[in-house]
Amino acid sequence: EVQLQASGGGLVRRGGTLRLSCAASGFTFDDYAIGWSRQVPGKEREGVACFSTYDDATYYSDSVKGRFTISSDKAKNTVYLQMNSLKAEDTAVYYCAAVPKYGSRCPTLDFSGLTNWGKGTQVTVSS
Repeated sequence: EVQLQASGGGLVRRGGTLRLSCAASGFTFDDYAIGWSRQVPGKEREGVACFSTYDDATYYSDSVKGRFTISSDKAKNTVYLQMNSLKAEDTAVYYCAAVPKYGSRCPTLDFSGLTNWGKGTQVTVSS
């Protein structure tokens, strides 16, 4: 069973940093890309980053490019999201999911229809 668990969220001041972790289990890590999305109540889920385990390529939304960094520790089956220069608009629940590693879903951050989202982690940025 594919399982992903996001952790590392918290309350941080504007301009601060957080590092989120996504621990994966139940599947061969290299068989999927790992994507991060976020959701604010009342709004659609937004894809923010994706790590391609196939070629270690990384992809970011315009809203986080230059501030967030996605990386992987394959020995630990874990993907990280380092978030710097946090803004109030980064406040959301952050989720990770296994994404088909071939095709355009990871590069385009198209996570629609994925059902393996794990429990999210709340990030709150105070202004």
